Amino acid sequence: MCGIVGVLGNHEAAPILVEALKRLEYRGYDSAGIATVNNGVLDRRRAVGKLVNLSDRLVHEPLAGKSGIGHTRWATHGAPNENNAHPHQAGPVAVVHNGIVENFRDLRAQLTAAGIEFTTDTDTETVALMTQYHMSQGASPVEAANKTIDMLEGAFALAFLFHGEDDLMIAARKGSPLAIGHGTGEMFVGSDAIALAPLTDRITYLEEGDRAVLTRTSLEIRDRNGELANRDIRTIQIDSARVDKAGHKHFMAKEIAEQPTVLGDALANYLGKDGDITLPAPDIDFSKIDRVTMVACGTAYLACLTAKYWFEQVARLPVEVDVASEFRYREPPIPARTLAVFVSQSGETADTLAALRYCDGKADKIVSVVNVPESSIARESDLALPIHAGVEVGVASTKAFTCQLTVLLLMVLKAAKQRGTITADQMTDHLSALRAMPAVINTALEQNDAMRLAALKLSEARDVLFLGRGLMYPLAHEGALKLKEISYIHAEAYASGELKHGPIALVDKHVPVVVFAPRDTLFEKTVSNMQEVMARKGKVILVSDAKGLEEAGEGTWATIEMPDVPDIVTPILYAIPAQLLAYHTAVAKGTDVDQPRNLAKSVTVE
Repeated sequence: MCGIVGVLGNHEAAPILVEALKRLEYRGYDSAGIATVNNGVLDRRRAVGKLVNLSDRLVHEPLAGKSGIGHTRWATHGAPNENNAHPHQAGPVAVVHNGIVENFRDLRAQLTAAGIEFTTDTDTETVALMTQYHMSQGASPVEAANKTIDMLEGAFALAFLFHGEDDLMIAARKGSPLAIGHGTGEMFVGSDAIALAPLTDRITYLEEGDRAVLTRTSLEIRDRNGELANRDIRTIQIDSARVDKAGHKHFMAKEIAEQPTVLGDALANYLGKDGDITLPAPDIDFSKIDRVTMVACGTAYLACLTAKYWFEQVARLPVEVDVASEFRYREPPIPARTLAVFVSQSGETADTLAALRYCDGKADKIVSVVNVPESSIARESDLALPIHAGVEVGVASTKAFTCQLTVLLLMVLKAAKQRGTITADQMTDHLSALRAMPAVINTALEQNDAMRLAALKLSEARDVLFLGRGLMYPLAHEGALKLKEISYIHAEAYASGELKHGPIALVDKHVPVVVFAPRDTLFEKTVSNMQEVMARKGKVILVSDAKGLEEAGEGTWATIEMPDVPDIVTPILYAIPAQLLAYHTAVAKGTDVDQPRNLAKSVTVE
């Protein structure tokens, strides 16, 4: 969520920090700030809103110094205003923080009892004040930071900077990701590799409970037990971390357009020349699995819900799908021979990571489907399946979703083959359908104008319903979620067959209804439900293939034609109209498409 950067460099830190923060804008934020040490003097600048406001302030009130920390804040405790913006400074210490200090009220009480006053509404200020307090009692900066960290409960990534210390930074992580970058006579800190990519390609990922003391020429990491830890230095691919719009108006538009390419990349990484599906080692023997538990949040949860249909229909494996924030506290029993699957674009989603840790030692195997192979969720899994979507900047997930679906379907087909629930001919047909998807999606993207015109109609609505059956039911939810996220229009999704059990009461001439209905085995039933809507003056936008539109398109408010594809891959294809309807509706309403209000790309706090 929040973004952290730190620099112990050979050049002025302020412009480097601001540029690095720009690369973290996709995480979502409502204020930003930096602090530097110049000739021993610690100072800071902060601003509410976009980074351009911080840049403007730095023009009029520049900050010198080659050591600094920066932060983009997504408000948790305290309103988004300058007073609550990071870095927080208390005398000789400045702190930036991602996460939530759960016991900050107790810490506040201790500080208040010591006569220390607070000036913000944030939990992070307690970190700065407690560190200042320890220093006032004679502790060194490193000792004071460690004593403070020992007192913290909750999740955090922290970076400390100190007055009088031009060549010292302290970093720590518990529950929130943090990476160290190695330069030539320079060291860097970042929430992820994207922030650091133009600065260095040599990265050390801090592990859970790690604390790091940095100078320009040294790095000392200690683990949660205080023991010296030897963490690997990994070389990242700079090209994979490049973030630009490539001529598109929005990142979301670019990422929708990239789907044929990234789906092709994903398929190339999992399909061998012999046509066999190859998963990374260690492989999973699905013949020894009796059930699957799938856990995720948001769009990733809907990818899991889609995979439930595939697992049960194709591989004949029963599947339970759970929202991570509920699963982790429900503490369900995990029977023997259970495969636990966790899906997360960032690989750092706090609730999903906590759910994975609950399953560790209970499930037979833990598999993660992630876009960041070096993420915490990937590292803590028995098997990590990268989706190869590349960097996704838009908060509303698009190419990551279709790549998640693609990798999940490949895993299902692998399971079906091992369990003997699929014939060789069926496998050939399904893989042929998957290989065709990049070209098919290119064809679907040619319907952009039809989707834009339909979206212009949706932009006038206050409420929208989405309907689908079978594999289209999760897609209906995805369409509703996308519309809510970026256009701020209230939208709900229902299984078409549930319409008459209550939701049809909402239907009138003011409520558009988007129906996803490829001409599959459930088409006639879906159309019957659609007719019930139209009989009550509901305005239907029908998304179907040519045969479906020919049979059922008459009398609809608008139609969108999709290519005709085998049933099994329809969720991947129909994600395109779900995305583009939301995108064009948001553009028509003038909302912030890439960084919608109140949302963050990577949710690393509970």
